[in-house]
Amino acid sequence: MNLEQIIMAEMKEAMKARNEAALRGLRAIKAEIIKAKTEPGAGGELGADKEVFMLQKMMKQRKDSFEIYNEQGRKDLAQKEEEEMNLIARFLPEQLSQDALYAEVKAIIQETGATSPADMGKVMGVATKKLAGRTDGKAISAAVKELLSK
Repeated sequence: MNLEQIIMAEMKEAMKARNEAALRGLRAIKAEIIKAKTEPGAGGELGADKEVFMLQKMMKQRKDSFEIYNEQGRKDLAQKEEEEMNLIARFLPEQLSQDALYAEVKAIIQETGATSPADMGKVMGVATKKLAGRTDGKAISAAVKELLSK
């Protein structure tokens, strides 16, 4: 079953259960799926990698909004963003722990032969492809910077 079919099934369940928070998040995901499918060159289909990228983008948007709302003292809006983040996280692959991320990045550094911060681009290219969907770009970048500067 692809993501769109899963989302549709979950939407039906959320409607039956009158779960407004889940329904709001599922509708947002469905809207992004439709938008991605109608983009030029998409051909009306989404691959698994495109689905993960789309979900990660949605998660990042929610995290950014969540932080802004918390800074401004808007707990009501922050709560809605948090509910949507929790829902989106269910459809993303399991995220790497900090230790696992550093272990993966160390292996990539050895694999690419990087020795200094000047090699960051080379390492980032490999790392973002290899770790796609399992962590965000900021975390990868921070790990690469730290490990290459040692």
